[in-house]
Amino acid sequence: MYPRIRALREDRDLNQTAVAKLLHMSQTGYSKYETGENDLPTTALIQLARYYQTSIDYMLGLTDQVEPYPRGQQHEKNT
Repeated sequence: MYPRIRALREDRDLNQTAVAKLLHMSQTGYSKYETGENDLPTTALIQLARYYQTSIDYMLGLTDQVEPYPRGQQHEKNT
């Protein structure tokens, strides 16, 4: 289960359909991520972390630090 992605969505007064559209998928498919029925793919985790301006670790419950990590130099060279 991914309770934090639900909380992040609700904190921004978004419905599942709006977030599903951001991820280019159906509302039903997105709902299965929130309930944990389906695992979140890495690409979706990255998109959501960027959208919510947080870290993947926060979304997965590995840290309580909401702020995203600073970008590394290697990543900056590739963008």
